[in-house]
Formats: sequence, structure tokens, C-alpha cells
Amino acid sequence: MTRKTKLSLIGAAAALALGVAGIAMAQDAALSAAIASGQVGEQADGYMGIAKPVGGDIRSAVEALNIKRRAAYTDQAAKHGVALREWAATIGCQTLRNRVKPGQAYLLPDGVWRVKDASPIALPGNCG
Repeated sequence: MTRKTKLSLIGAAAALALGVAGIAMAQDAALSAAIASGQVGEQADGYMGIAKPVGGDIRSAVEALNIKRRAAYTDQAAKHGVALREWAATIGCQTLRNRVKPGQAYLLPDGVWRVKDASPIALPGNCG
């Protein structure tokens, strides 16, 4: 992928990340509370994950959110001529960089769940 294409993808991803984050915000209060408490969190692959044991209602809400995200990512990846996985990871980078707040959980590719503090997240190498 050329630098120009990558920058173009990042710009488009930033715009979509705001929309995807809006999908998360539209979820019910229980999911919002689970995000705030670090039970569920953002993953570097662009999807929401479960960091700590949760009830079936939260698990279902996370699955529903990820289905919506995958649909949005699939559409945008096709429009930009890139692989779904690449598009989702680009959104994941933007989300980790701009949307995860202190106290919220996040997962990097090393498979370790962390809780964000006041400092920026040390993003994976693919985030540029």
C-alpha cells in the first residue's frame, strides 16, 4: 500500500471511527456502564471485546455492536478497495488513539487487556 493510499485510508477511517463510536454510544445504559467500568473495551482489530466476566445481556450487546461494526467496515472497505481486516484495524487504531478514555479497557494484539490511564496508549506498529 502506498503512503498516499494509507493517508487516505486513515482520513476516511477517522471519519468512520466517529460514526462507529456513535453506534457504541447509542447502546443501552448497561453496555455504557460495562464500558465505563472496564468490563468490555475496544480492541486493536476494530471490534469491542469482553475484558472481564459479564452477563448474557452485555455479551449480547457486544455481539450486536460488532455485527453493526462489521457491516459498516465491510461497506467502507469495499468502497475504498481494501481488505475488511485492514479497514477494521485502521478504525481500531483511530478508536484506541482518540476514543478510549481513562478507566476504560482496551486490548492490543499481544492479547493483554489493559486499563487506560492518563497517558496515551502505546499503539501497535501497524497504527503508524
